[in-house]
Amino acid sequence: MKKFTLMIAGLGIAATAIPATAMAAAPAPGYGYAQGGAWQNINARQARIENRINQGIRSGALTRPEAARLRNEFRQISRLENRYRASRPGLTMAERRDLDRRFDALERRIRIERNDRNHRGGHRR
Repeated sequence: MKKFTLMIAGLGIAATAIPATAMAAAPAPGYGYAQGGAWQNINARQARIENRINQGIRSGALTRPEAARLRNEFRQISRLENRYRASRPGLTMAERRDLDRRFDALERRIRIERNDRNHRGGHRR
């Protein structure tokens, strides 16, 4: 019984320690360096961008050609990130800043395209 109690207590401690260490290792949320001065995880930022494009298509705020152009740019940035990571010494701060700048520009274009009132089935420019 004592071993079982100790095992449960150990699991409880481990369960509370894992989220704390994950949060300590993860950068603060935000857009690159602009919000709070912390750098955001590239994978989280990529997921957020992909979700915004998908939401734009579902809501009709993005046409299929607009989404295709945005996704193509997204893939180009992802390929650049892979090249940066594969090079020595890996992803440097200058490369992170470059990726942040490119992701900022892409997010700006997504916002503009979603709000340009160029909806599917409606008035087109």
